[in-house]
Amino acid sequence: MTMQTNTVAELRNYRVLTVAQAKEIASKWLCEIQLDQAISFGLPEIDDRYHIWRVPLKKKHSHFRLGEVVIDAKTTLIDGNKTTRKEVLESRLLGREDKKTKKKHDTNKPKLSNLRSTVGLGDSELLLKEMPSESVDLVFTSPPYYNARPEYSDYLSYDEYLLKLRKIIHECHRVLNEGRFFVINISPVLIRRATRSEASKRIAVPFDVHQLFISEDFEFIDDIIWVKPEGAGWATGRGRRFSADRNPLQYKPVPVTEYVLVYRKKTDRLIDWHIRNHPKKENVIKSKIGDDYQKTNIWKITPRYSKKHPAIFPLELAKNVIQYYSLVEDVVLDPFAGIGTVGEAATHLGRRFVLFEKNPEYVKEIKKSVTSWLGKAANDIICINCNLLSEVNEFLL
Repeated sequence: MTMQTNTVAELRNYRVLTVAQAKEIASKWLCEIQLDQAISFGLPEIDDRYHIWRVPLKKKHSHFRLGEVVIDAKTTLIDGNKTTRKEVLESRLLGREDKKTKKKHDTNKPKLSNLRSTVGLGDSELLLKEMPSESVDLVFTSPPYYNARPEYSDYLSYDEYLLKLRKIIHECHRVLNEGRFFVINISPVLIRRATRSEASKRIAVPFDVHQLFISEDFEFIDDIIWVKPEGAGWATGRGRRFSADRNPLQYKPVPVTEYVLVYRKKTDRLIDWHIRNHPKKENVIKSKIGDDYQKTNIWKITPRYSKKHPAIFPLELAKNVIQYYSLVEDVVLDPFAGIGTVGEAATHLGRRFVLFEKNPEYVKEIKKSVTSWLGKAANDIICINCNLLSEVNEFLL
């Protein structure tokens, strides 16, 4: 009787367990860079010292090795720093000498996106994969809380939640323009106790998410503290026990803050380059900030409440971020759009928007609102997996 032994990948609890899975991930990447018709695979190998899979790439119908795809075995994500770059693969396919390929800048000007405002229904991880690279100028979002309320209980574990966020950050890095910003509104979450014999837990989500951004080749820029009125935090129940008993060791402050963390896609370009070399100088002038702006990293803003969504952020917060980190006519992406606050703020400020949301009820609310933001211009919005035309016609009537 033969005993079945676990593979190295199984023993290490990798998400990529087999050669077939590694090839499937690499194949999708080749499709994204449009080289799937010219390149095939050698035999993938697992490198458990670094927790990666290496998938050799070769020219179709030959043994000529072109490079490799490196896959993080724990997350299933392509490691862009270790994977052979598209330009190098193309050069080798054409038989050219492998030159040192510093990033080429075709022009000395920032790219202008030609995306139209878009509303998409579905999983943003999948929708992002369909977007062109470097087509977005700012990402601003507030991801769902991790299982803090029944309506957010979508994840089997906290690790699953972080992995989902990392995959979306990974895709956002690809679609974000060079040197532009990803701003995230996020806070610790309180996991309520199931019984009185258990303790509640507060998870420091922002500090874990920070590591995800660093891993995905973003650089940290700023931490902004959003401060709510004092009464806003009592709804969490935190601090009530101490307020009643005043016993030492039971002290827990009432939370009235959230983080607005600012990251920038890594580049050797200085911020000034975007200003000095922008193709539309008039948009830079139009985007100038007036005297009434937030001068410190403490922003006092009253929360916004809605029966249509359990946790929307204030329009003022979205307007601040969009004004400070984008220019007129830029494209602003929210991969967790909710009922569309980022789209509303972007429209008011002369920016375009891309809103992805997987809840059909929230997308219905966006569709109702977008016509009041844009009027007839709502006809020009691209809709993915949803139809906006009926709402526009009803509005115009």
